[in-house]
Amino acid sequence: MIEVRVSARVNPTETEVKVRTAVQNIFPLADLTYNKTDDTGLCGMVEGTTGREGLRHFHLLLREEEIIDTARTQFEVGMSRNAPSTSFRISKFVAFVGRLNFPADEEPLGLLHVTISAGSSFELQRLMEWLAPPTEKGKILFEPDIEDVEST
Repeated sequence: MIEVRVSARVNPTETEVKVRTAVQNIFPLADLTYNKTDDTGLCGMVEGTTGREGLRHFHLLLREEEIIDTARTQFEVGMSRNAPSTSFRISKFVAFVGRLNFPADEEPLGLLHVTISAGSSFELQRLMEWLAPPTEKGKILFEPDIEDVEST
């Protein structure tokens, strides 16, 4: 079973709606909640989850932005040693305009923090191949179907 968890801090200079928009521009099927982190209500966290189907738009954006190799590297760097999962960050500012970027460092407006978990290492590997398949000279070598990703 694939589970995608995403979270983003709402800074005092932002609105909950704008941060929700940034998350939903990348993961439109995510079920989001807002939790205040201070008494003023100016700071908080937008958090949500989605499943395998919620990754379809992210999959499309990786191809539109032509950043499959970068994504694969981010997935590999973020692999957990303890569980079949990977974590990575996406620029909140870029996500707000419907684009996708994996920043090297923290950004002034903050980041979307994403963790993708799977039921097994094999399932996670298949998902990573579907999201960011191997390439050669910029061309995808093979691409599994999303239906082949989850274990039954």
